[in-house]
Amino acid sequence: MSITNESIHGLSHRLANKEVTSVEATGQFLERIKAVDETVNAYITVADDHAIAQAQEADRRLSSGTNITPLTGVPVSVKDIFCTKEIRTTCGSKMLENFIPPYDATLITKLKAAGAVILGKNNMDEFAMGSSTENSAYSPTLNPWSTAHVPGGSSGGSAASVAADECAASIGTDTGGSIRQPASCCGVVGLKPTYGRVSRFGMIAFASSLDQAGPLTKDVEDAAILLNVMAGHDPADSTSIDAPVPDYTASLKEGVKGLKIGIPKEYFIEGIDPEVDVAVKSAIEVLKEAGAEIVEVSLPHTAYAVSVYYLVATAEASSNLARYDGVKYGMRLDPTGNLTDMYRATREAGFGAEVKRRIMLGTYSLSAGYYDAYYKKASQVRTLISNDFNAAFTKCDVIVTPTAPSPAFKVGERTEDPLTMYLSDIFTISCNLAGIPGISLPCGLSKEGLPIGLQILGRSLDEETVLRAAYAYETATEWHKARPKL
Repeated sequence: MSITNESIHGLSHRLANKEVTSVEATGQFLERIKAVDETVNAYITVADDHAIAQAQEADRRLSSGTNITPLTGVPVSVKDIFCTKEIRTTCGSKMLENFIPPYDATLITKLKAAGAVILGKNNMDEFAMGSSTENSAYSPTLNPWSTAHVPGGSSGGSAASVAADECAASIGTDTGGSIRQPASCCGVVGLKPTYGRVSRFGMIAFASSLDQAGPLTKDVEDAAILLNVMAGHDPADSTSIDAPVPDYTASLKEGVKGLKIGIPKEYFIEGIDPEVDVAVKSAIEVLKEAGAEIVEVSLPHTAYAVSVYYLVATAEASSNLARYDGVKYGMRLDPTGNLTDMYRATREAGFGAEVKRRIMLGTYSLSAGYYDAYYKKASQVRTLISNDFNAAFTKCDVIVTPTAPSPAFKVGERTEDPLTMYLSDIFTISCNLAGIPGISLPCGLSKEGLPIGLQILGRSLDEETVLRAAYAYETATEWHKARPKL
């Protein structure tokens, strides 16, 4: 097997057995990026020199046998939303085109401490606002399975880099499905942990009560390995949960016998692509045959999730993005020397159309006279959505749904219709509003040869059971082994 085809655990084994060095592996991934990324556009910045230096340090560790982890020497990529010292961090926006952070995000610090090699920064929808990675200021990422189709978003570059074997794994962020939906579109595994399980310090904010970082990987075991490194309390993040972190790989192989799997009727709706419906229902049968008990559950406020999300998320975005005004860092245009003109010119040139749209929506919903009618009401319904999940989990251990209502759509197909684009996340948004963990993993291919994703949701802080159910399905099927032919 080629080095670039390897999973984290597969490559870690080869590194430990001295079959390959980290420098050699990193070199092969960098060559792979040069060979295919002109087509895929999964990276905004490739950090060749930094990566080779980290690989050399990893080889020293591996030779001495000190500070070895399953990630030591393994080349990974990260979404361009995490601050990386001495490597530019754009967040997919012209606003931060030349921003080079003076520090690392906590997550980056953890990856480096584990010995991972960071190949570069992945393309993304600007400020994580989008479902297709078409909103990037650095041209769209294309789906490795079909370059006529989108890779999903906003972590489309991260998902595409994993699917195209341009890294062993990647780190994305998920505000309303931005890890799980591109994982579904690109045929990889994507895990959104419980809100607060992974530090957000140094992660550029979109919607602070929803954003969460998580892994995009080639299989479920890799997702567990990465979460072991990523999870944990961080005093630098006031929303970080101070709770014990288990070894997520320890219970992977316990199977689903005796587990109760909830199927919410609200997620199997009119309008879902028939091929998605068939693939997900077939996956449910696989879990049943593996010993799981299937029960019907109800999440009655699901119909309001998209509306609630696009009020809460845009309101928080309006507040968070106010800092990009040309004063302290990032783009600055000062055409007249007048402060108001400087603000206006900087924000007009620095932000793309979708970001402006969401800032305006959020500012309106927070404005005097409208706050109670929109943001306050949305926050109240958000509580009802969370209560729905709490009630459902009294009857089951995990909930299984489609990840997305259709396979990847064509490039340009939904850019002129924002509402249709927003509905791409209809099955993923509720998970973020409730703050619970969720995973997407491959469960089929459409007639066009495009991946279909299965979503598994769990109780707050119970990523173990989510991963266990996902691993049981994965080991009973072959879908995760399918690879695009670039």
